[in-house]
Amino acid sequence: MYPDSEILFPPRCIQQLRDLRGPKWQHLIERVAFLPHNHEEVLAFGLMMIKLGSCLTCDLDSYRASLGCCTCARRTIGGFKGDDDALLELYEKSLQDVQAYLSKEQPLAVAVLLEDRSPRQ
Repeated sequence: MYPDSEILFPPRCIQQLRDLRGPKWQHLIERVAFLPHNHEEVLAFGLMMIKLGSCLTCDLDSYRASLGCCTCARRTIGGFKGDDDALLELYEKSLQDVQAYLSKEQPLAVAVLLEDRSPRQ
């Protein structure tokens, strides 16, 4: 097993993608990178990356896994053939998908994960 590989795209990699595209992409990264991991925008970004990077077909014995998730994500975004607007459309579609899912009643395990975990004052 590779220590830098996870099952799906990890939010810790978001900030590393900032300088790979133009200003619109950079603005998205700056907005999403510091949100809580259970925020709908972070979940949508992760969903987009999972689809783009084919995370569901990654195997721990594969070349992609040996690179680590952050390197794989950088290669995925750097090699994306569309422009920034196309990437942002994919993100918006993922955000709509996440919002539609969250609008439904969640199983208890999912609801607990989505709770606000910010420190109480």
